[in-house]
Amino acid sequence: MPRRLARGIDFHVQDLGAGPPVVMLHGLLLGSVATWFFTVAPTLAATHHVRLFDLRGHGLSERPQRGYGTAEMALDLDALTTDLDEPFALVGHSYGALVALRFALDHPARVARLVLVDAPLPPSELAPLVAMKPDVLLAALPEAVQQAAARGGRQIRRLLASVGALLQDTSLAADVAAEPDVPDEALVSLVCPTLCVYGDASPCLPAGQRIARLVPGARLVVLRGGHFLHVDAPGPLAAAIQEHLRA
Repeated sequence: MPRRLARGIDFHVQDLGAGPPVVMLHGLLLGSVATWFFTVAPTLAATHHVRLFDLRGHGLSERPQRGYGTAEMALDLDALTTDLDEPFALVGHSYGALVALRFALDHPARVARLVLVDAPLPPSELAPLVAMKPDVLLAALPEAVQQAAARGGRQIRRLLASVGALLQDTSLAADVAAEPDVPDEALVSLVCPTLCVYGDASPCLPAGQRIARLVPGARLVVLRGGHFLHVDAPGPLAAAIQEHLRA
């Protein structure tokens, strides 16, 4: 199992394919390398070197007590990509998209292209979710996501236990609640080509419209589905990302 020590934390990292590098970040709590590994990543790996890793505290990565704000996670991303050819493409879903956005703002020379999949702005929109108990959180998710999780059997039980530990034993909930909005002037300053992909039924769609309006040259693609587009529309999502990477 590929492991990498970065910033004193043991991370689970997976690399697929060969070609120009693309780094993909998953969302909070129920997200992991599997978010992309079993959906969009194999399609992109046909033409790209795709790097996936479990965010701190998630999946098979180590669970530190603190550091779940986007600034800290962007530093993790920086440390886990020092070996990649630069600049590289960056794809993020949900909170992972906020980490990707923070990284692109902090390190504009390192990001060739940016894809934000249902990024929530302001980030505090996620606060009610991270305040839920794990079983309540799972029950609140769309049916397709629940079914996908249920197929995991023992894996879903381990996942719920991991989510419970994240919420009870770390600063994740407090860090998400304290995460500030990204101001308009920061979005206007973003220089890399940016694609926003949102679900037509997602409550985050207004955030995508705002980002696309403010980021110079940004494009908004709205797909049929909700917040979890990698489950609702993996094919169309992969196609939209591929088109952006080829542009």
